[in-house]
Amino acid sequence: MSYLGNAPALAFTSFQKQDFSTSATTSYSLDHPVANANELALFINFVRQEPTTAYSASGTTLTLTSATSSSDDMYCVYLGKAVQTVNPPNASVGTAQLINDAVTKDKLLAHNYPAFFAYRTAGQSISNNTVTKVQMNVELFDTDTAYDNSTNYRFTVPSGKAGKYYISAYARHGNFTAAREVLLLYKNGSIIMQGESGNAGAFQTLQISTVSELSAGDYLELFGFQNSGSSQTLVGDGIYQSGFFAYRIGD
Repeated sequence: MSYLGNAPALAFTSFQKQDFSTSATTSYSLDHPVANANELALFINFVRQEPTTAYSASGTTLTLTSATSSSDDMYCVYLGKAVQTVNPPNASVGTAQLINDAVTKDKLLAHNYPAFFAYRTAGQSISNNTVTKVQMNVELFDTDTAYDNSTNYRFTVPSGKAGKYYISAYARHGNFTAAREVLLLYKNGSIIMQGESGNAGAFQTLQISTVSELSAGDYLELFGFQNSGSSQTLVGDGIYQSGFFAYRIGD
């Protein structure tokens, strides 16, 4: 079929509804002008009224045969006013409507954002018998700029990105004698996960992994602890030594 101008966009149609605040009157104003009562489906207390008999309409004026009361529920549907939108209504598209490969890799990956990966570029001193924040100071990536790698060394869940997160961290400790070497994961200032070693006198990598339900504004931090009797160094000469990462896996 031929037409003038630009090609029309694919449209989805729904009917406009108007709710009324009722009172003891027969006269009401319409949001949209109509030619006659047959362009409206009027409902009072969920019962459809007969056009031209129970009401008349012209322009933006609706006139009832009998007055309503303030307790009545009244609304109308504009049969002559079909509202078209280019986007389909919410929850109207099913799997059968999607062609193969219609959803791209980028769309699927976006569901796993935010995501970050931070690591240390040099060793960090961990005081004896003191819980010390591990400062992962370099970012490999940070999709939503949600990890602070210079001041607080923490990941904060951005607005609108609440959900379940996979969280993991690893840190290598030096060759020193200690009864305990611990890597601790904190959420909002409280510990939720830890990895521990008592193998003294050897280089070891402590590792922790967990899944946690996070709300917008929640924050994650990493801490270290050792009790060798003196300050010791957490090895951090690159991404293969010590790292901290997390990504969203679902709602």
